[in-house]
Formats: sequence, C-alpha cells, structure tokens
Amino acid sequence: METTYTGFYARFDTPSKKDAAVLLGADNLVGDLFDVEFVTEEGTAVAWMVNRFGNRVAFFDADTTRRLRVLHARDWKIKALLSFVAFTDSPEPGEYWGEAAVLCFSPEHEQAFNTFADNIAKRLMEGIRPEVDLGEQGVKQILESNGTWSPAKTVPLPTKKPGTVIMKGRRKMSEKLIEQGRKGNKGCYVVSWVFILAVVALALFGLKSCGVF
Repeated sequence: METTYTGFYARFDTPSKKDAAVLLGADNLVGDLFDVEFVTEEGTAVAWMVNRFGNRVAFFDADTTRRLRVLHARDWKIKALLSFVAFTDSPEPGEYWGEAAVLCFSPEHEQAFNTFADNIAKRLMEGIRPEVDLGEQGVKQILESNGTWSPAKTVPLPTKKPGTVIMKGRRKMSEKLIEQGRKGNKGCYVVSWVFILAVVALALFGLKSCGVF
C-alpha cells in the first residue's frame, strides 16, 4: 500500500455530447487542476472531476472511483490534471472522453506535492505527458526537492480507436492569452479576443468566397 503518494493516468467520460461542450471551452484547459468529488448516483458512488469554477465536467469509471475512495478515506489529497480531450465517432452518436493525470498524496507533505503538481501541469500545457506513476525513488526526489523535481520519463497517448480525434492536447496561444487575462493582464485578454475574432472573420470570408453565403 502506498504510504505517501500515488499517481496514474485515468480515463474520464462525459454524460453526453451536449454535456461535453463545456469541457471543450476555455473554462477547462489542458493542465488545469480539478478537484475530485464523490457523488452517489442510484446507490453507486461516482468520482467526478470538478473544475475551478465549481462545475462537474466529467467522471471516472467504477474501478478508478473505488481506488480513489480508498485514498479519500485515508484523508489523502486527490487532484486531477487535464491531459487531453478526445472524440470517438462510434458507436453512434459518438462520445467525448479523455484522460487526466491523477495525483494523490498524504496531507503531511501537501506543500511539496502541490509544487510537484504545478510543474506537471506546466508540462501538460505544452502537450508533454510526464510519468506520474512513480516508484519509491521518485517520491523521495519529490520530497527532497520540496516538489521542484520532475520526472524525465514521459507516457504516450493511449492507442486510438479508428474514428478518434484529439480535440485538446495542449494549450493554444489564444487559451494562454485568455488565462493571462484572467490573472489580471488585461492587454493579453484584449489580444486574445482580437485573435479569436480575426480567426472567425477569416473563416467567414473563406465561406463567402466559396459561395456558402
């Protein structure tokens, strides 16, 4: 049994294509930190990812939920970092899903592991998936560095089924600008919207040129 930390990548799903729309928006970015909330549905506990705005956006399967409940019962901290969002078109009508890096740790070393989580988040933002399933030596390095150590080993994306498209796998420039705006950099926020409007205008111009309107 883990005594200080455990980490792994876990698949999440969304209730429907309509519910997945929020997951594709700017409120849920690759590298964002999510809380995990246990909700009892029809007598069964389900672990949900809750974003920084307090919204439940996706849920883990039964096996992952059981694993997380055991750690939650030990009063461990549980955080999920968005790694990617994908869409698979079969079976119809298709489904949105993805993976999160799940980091679970003893509150005794919360400061070190919070710093470690921030470093993992930054790498996920760039489309890099660092290994988070660490052995005893890796945990020791986290504690000795007070969380500044980061694993060199990376984890590939899961094998994609036919008809699967990665919708989000890193932070786009526009998303980075929006995030800077949220942190108080109004100039970046304005630039981000100018960029988005320019892309929309270009798309409309292309459609008009093709005779769509």
